[in-house]
Amino acid sequence: MQPDHANHTHRSRGENILAIDSGTQSVRALVFDPQGHLVAQSKVEQEPYRSPKPGWAEQDPDYYYSQLCRACQSLWDQIDKESIAAVSVTTQRNTVICLDEQDQPLRPAIVWLDQRRTNHRFPVGPLWRTAFALARVSDTIAYFQAESEANWIATNQPDIWRKTKKFVFLSGFLLHRLTGQYVDSVGSQVGYVPFDYKRLQWAKRSDWKWRVVPVTKDMLPELVQPGTVAGSISKAATKQTGIPEGLPVVAAAADKACEVLGSGCLDAHQACLSYGTTATINTTHRNYLEVIPFIPPYPSALPGAYSLEVQIYRGYWLVSWFKKQFGQREQKIADEKGIAPEKLFDEMIRDVPPGSMGLILQPFWTPGVRVPGPEAKGAIIGFGDVHTRAHIYRAILEGLAYGLREGLQRSERRTKTPILSLRVAGGGSQSDQAMQITADIFGIPAGRPHVYEASGLGAAIDAAVGAELHSDFASAVSSMTRTKDVFEPRPDVHRVYDDLYRRVYLKLYRRLKPLYEEIQAITGYPAPLP
Repeated sequence: MQPDHANHTHRSRGENILAIDSGTQSVRALVFDPQGHLVAQSKVEQEPYRSPKPGWAEQDPDYYYSQLCRACQSLWDQIDKESIAAVSVTTQRNTVICLDEQDQPLRPAIVWLDQRRTNHRFPVGPLWRTAFALARVSDTIAYFQAESEANWIATNQPDIWRKTKKFVFLSGFLLHRLTGQYVDSVGSQVGYVPFDYKRLQWAKRSDWKWRVVPVTKDMLPELVQPGTVAGSISKAATKQTGIPEGLPVVAAAADKACEVLGSGCLDAHQACLSYGTTATINTTHRNYLEVIPFIPPYPSALPGAYSLEVQIYRGYWLVSWFKKQFGQREQKIADEKGIAPEKLFDEMIRDVPPGSMGLILQPFWTPGVRVPGPEAKGAIIGFGDVHTRAHIYRAILEGLAYGLREGLQRSERRTKTPILSLRVAGGGSQSDQAMQITADIFGIPAGRPHVYEASGLGAAIDAAVGAELHSDFASAVSSMTRTKDVFEPRPDVHRVYDDLYRRVYLKLYRRLKPLYEEIQAITGYPAPLP
């Protein structure tokens, strides 16, 4: 059943907003007031994925919803249901689900961390092939086809694909479970589907994307803009979640886009850094601009706007990697003291000088499509006998900041807009050392939002506008976001970092790229594009 937005009858009760944030490792039910204060919260840990084969990452779609229900039900001893005016949902990006005629999952969701690829290419015809070759984007198109989850399912599980009535992201799946309608936010469309990033709607029939994936228009949900009422809580969802029936569900956006909004970054002179599993730098613009040619900007949580993003795919995952490989001692002590091990890592690097005594890290543990290319690998150079685990850990934090600074400069060159301040969200933002390193490497102030749950707050801002608790996004952001801590760059330290960045880091990839290609040719890793 398709939604009829004009005929919805919504119950609006109080002035609080329930924002549901379904992430990779947990789902949070967060209640914000119109001033952006977090007044109630519930967090339910979830298994990120199951890996039935190497490189696969899958999860039961109904597991995501059941964890959402648990998180919501845990709220009601903290907050009066009558105080909730509207609901919004933000989720991890590019986790896809196949549903049948009865709206039931046909197979596990393919999670965004999944690494499988398909060698099958759907034919695009000689004219399209010539056009791609002339535009020098053949590799980009091949990457799109290889990475498309729909292509993999259609090729390897054709019986399942034939039964697929709807092909949706996790955001669309959860909205369907809450409202009974196949609807999703424009701001959640980040993945290998026929979406027109410039026009912020499903692609026209003539678009090449329809020719390289087997998805048809009727398999996709209806799209609505962020800040728009997408439906209302159904009777079934009320029974499962405890959310009052009829409350409006307002479209938000994907988690990274909501982080940008929740950090208060509406001005193109501000950049939002996300120190999460994927590290990103984003700026918000009203004009469509490609920071990297043929790699589109993503939809913003602000309707009609674009989030210009440069990402390091396995960004702050590197901290988890370090913790697992080298931080067993700190993990044990942290468990005994009931604190986060990152606090001990901060102490460990306190006396390591800026620049990690010449240790430079290039954070390409996972290759990209264009910058870095699919041949890329991670690298650490400059080792000497003085270096310890502490130097490696600090080099990780520095390398991630170098990589995001490079992204910022790409964005500045493309947009002709200088970045004057930073907002840093995500798990890594809780580290004072990481925040100070960021300010010192970028040479501009780095602010930490007043709440850790910046993604949930961004979703709440969308809902506050949609429920008319604020008249527009400018007033909502002004009222609901602010900076808790600001880390100022230290001029003497910035000079050291600036020299290392310009004279060493920026040259690494170009000089190592031929060697990465040789490694790929000899070992077959990472696998070349089909």
